Amino acid sequence: MFAHNKRLQYTVRVSEPNPGLANLMLEQFGGPQGELAAACRYFTQALAEDDPGRKDMLFDIATEELGHLEVIGNIVVMLNKGAKGQLAEGVDKEGDLYRKITGAGNDSHLTQVLYGGGAPLINSAGVPFTAAYIDTIGEPTADLRSNIAAESRAKIVYERLINLTEDPGVKEALGFLMTREIAHQKSFGKALYAIEPNFPPGKTAGDPRFDSVYFNMSQGDGEVRGSWNRGEDWNYVSDREKQAAVDGGDGSAGAVLPESDIALLKNMARRTVSGPNAEPVTGAELGARGSAPV
Repeated sequence: MFAHNKRLQYTVRVSEPNPGLANLMLEQFGGPQGELAAACRYFTQALAEDDPGRKDMLFDIATEELGHLEVIGNIVVMLNKGAKGQLAEGVDKEGDLYRKITGAGNDSHLTQVLYGGGAPLINSAGVPFTAAYIDTIGEPTADLRSNIAAESRAKIVYERLINLTEDPGVKEALGFLMTREIAHQKSFGKALYAIEPNFPPGKTAGDPRFDSVYFNMSQGDGEVRGSWNRGEDWNYVSDREKQAAVDGGDGSAGAVLPESDIALLKNMARRTVSGPNAEPVTGAELGARGSAPV
């Protein structure tokens, strides 16, 4: 059960209207790294979680993310306030109003005209929110890592948004939201490492023939060795011959089929064979021959 508190988690103070900035803020409202995506991700994980500690944590953070959605949504609406009234009441000449809304090359005219200066569930490019942003797999050791990565990406987006505005109130609110991403990363990290063992994710062990092999596939200038591919933990393979058919087979693909299917496939192969000695003239060539130079 959810109960709404009319007081925001962080006070929103916007100094002046800025519809272009409002449009960019939508990235954290209805975008893939945004607050709604985070809330949905953690809420659905919490529903399926069997561990009581992780379940409680996920519900807490999911609910807080809804509060962050409210904060960023209010920033969007406040930044749009002036343009919303101007557009609704038509106080300026058409050309002047259009220049205001589309100033500096922003796309805020989309949100102004289609959504009346509100906070629609779209990203900054106008792409509607989709549940495809939610990447839960149902395995805590994988989902917690994904959650840490999602919070990391959201922090980076907030950093970039902070760098785009001189409005002190907006900067403060965005700084709070960015800082909470750090706190959530810490919680998810602690929960992950409280699971022992937590790597590799899942239950099934890897094939020991391949789980410590590093294939040097991209060769040439710029190769760098480090802890990710150097040392006694790694078998470093640069030999091109040893990078193929690593299972000891011939490196081809095959399937065991019933005789009836084999006969049908042979018939199809004979019917669709391309003659190596044929020299047909194509329609494209005929067209090219008949065209006159311009």
